[in-house]
Amino acid sequence: TSGRLWETMTPYRKKDFFQGGYYHIYNRGVNRDPIFFSNENYNYCLKLIRRSLRRHDVAIIVYCLMPNHYHFILRQNSEANIADFIRDIFNPYVQAVNIQQHRNGTLFEGRFKHILIEKDEHILHLCRYIHLNPVKARLVSSPELWMFSNYLDWIGEREDTLTDMDFMVSNFQNGDSYRDFVMEYLVEKNLEKKIRKYMLEENLPEVSKPPGG
Repeated sequence: TSGRLWETMTPYRKKDFFQGGYYHIYNRGVNRDPIFFSNENYNYCLKLIRRSLRRHDVAIIVYCLMPNHYHFILRQNSEANIADFIRDIFNPYVQAVNIQQHRNGTLFEGRFKHILIEKDEHILHLCRYIHLNPVKARLVSSPELWMFSNYLDWIGEREDTLTDMDFMVSNFQNGDSYRDFVMEYLVEKNLEKKIRKYMLEENLPEVSKPPGG
């Protein structure tokens, strides 16, 4: 059901991952503290992601690395476990950052969270949500200005072998149609902000916010 999309947030167990499943994977820094301290950190993490992709049969649909959290949408292509893919990235990453920042202990608030995405329509909206994270966080004014996601790959302005483009191609005519899909949401939100002061508070719709934003 659609409710499960945001409610299934238990720590991973091996049986939770199966071949062909699409998963939203995310985690954030302990106490919501930063997990990336410089562009060098982002680039090192991307290097680890690339290395882990060579070792595990996983497809990256969407990724976005943010100052204090990260998002992935992943597809598990075989019986190999997504958890191993994530551990191969962030175990060495945490060790390297602890040395660099002269710190000890955990960098994240716990194990990564995962959600099985059960409907294609949910995946599409989640892709848009994740790619807009840097804009919603006011880090950039438009998603193509954030270098540490694969939005540029989706809209055809960068080619990066991290991204499996089959899902995008099967759901959008081209990069421009996906850009329109993303910008449609931004325009709607901007219009809402402009008229919000003219709206009675009790008439405003309640918006449920996905985790990690």
